[in-house]
Amino acid sequence: MRGGTSKRKYIYIMKTLDITAKEWFDKVNGNSYFSAEIMTDYGTEQEQTYNLPFQYGYGTQYETEAKAVLTEFNLISANYGQSLSQYCKDNNIKYNTNKITGCKKRDLKN
Repeated sequence: MRGGTSKRKYIYIMKTLDITAKEWFDKVNGNSYFSAEIMTDYGTEQEQTYNLPFQYGYGTQYETEAKAVLTEFNLISANYGQSLSQYCKDNNIKYNTNKITGCKKRDLKN
């Protein structure tokens, strides 16, 4: 190294990613809604929790929204075009999802 100081940039890489979603189906209007909790590095000092509030969506929409939140907080690359599960596979991150269906509207977080 020539003159000056070395500046190393620490890049945080999560080890685990857990998403728990709750889904409510509005029978009157025929729409599905969900809320979810995203947890990174469960049980470690780096553990973080992010919440997805009550919103319209069905199927795996909660995973798409979780990817957007993780990108917003710079936990995954904004340039990564694949699914969240593929991202985790490519980066050796333990990935778990759980969607609870048949919930009541009051069970979903705002």
